[in-house]
Amino acid sequence: MRARRTAGVLLLAGVVAGLGAGPAQAQQYRYWSFWDGKPAAAGAAASWGYATEGPGTARPADGAVVGFRFTVSVDSAKAAGPRTAPDFAALCDRTPARAGAKRVGVVIDFGTAADAPSGERPPAGRTACAQVPADASAGEALAAVAKPLRYDADALLCGIAGYPRSGCAEQVAGGGAESSAAPKAPSAAGKDAGGGPSAGLVGGIGAVVVLGAAGVWQARRRRG
Repeated sequence: MRARRTAGVLLLAGVVAGLGAGPAQAQQYRYWSFWDGKPAAAGAAASWGYATEGPGTARPADGAVVGFRFTVSVDSAKAAGPRTAPDFAALCDRTPARAGAKRVGVVIDFGTAADAPSGERPPAGRTACAQVPADASAGEALAAVAKPLRYDADALLCGIAGYPRSGCAEQVAGGGAESSAAPKAPSAAGKDAGGGPSAGLVGGIGAVVVLGAAGVWQARRRRG
């Protein structure tokens, strides 16, 4: 019985290890990623954090900076953010405050040539200061400074300022030079574009652990 249990544990460990290796082979996607600017504090420079909700539901405060980067990627944990720092003062120093409105810095990084769709070249990055109503979303701030925007039927942001001309979060064979972001691009409505391989990995490991626990319980029951 001990040998059987040992074999079962080894089999479970092997399956979990196999699942853990899955994301390395995961499918990559080409899409617009959405970022929140983190202000400088206590000796740390301003930085970017991958947004936890879509630009349609995120409502940045006055003085915030939001960023958008076009990329080819698979994992948000290693995402490459916009290459311009989220510096609100530099972005909005020439835009005076106005009653009933807020100022939101906007950084748009069109990505690299390696990540561009076939036949297209990424435009130069741009920055702007959007002055929008106090309750405006990040998507509305973007629309105020970078039209036209293009969305798909699921409200996923597909194009900014006409780039790219077509396509939306499509699968990519191989990857670009900086392919390190996530297929879970937040949509305009705040939804994820899909669970992505990371979510599937967690679910798969959870299922294996549940099955392994059930096997141990059955073995003990038989012994009893």
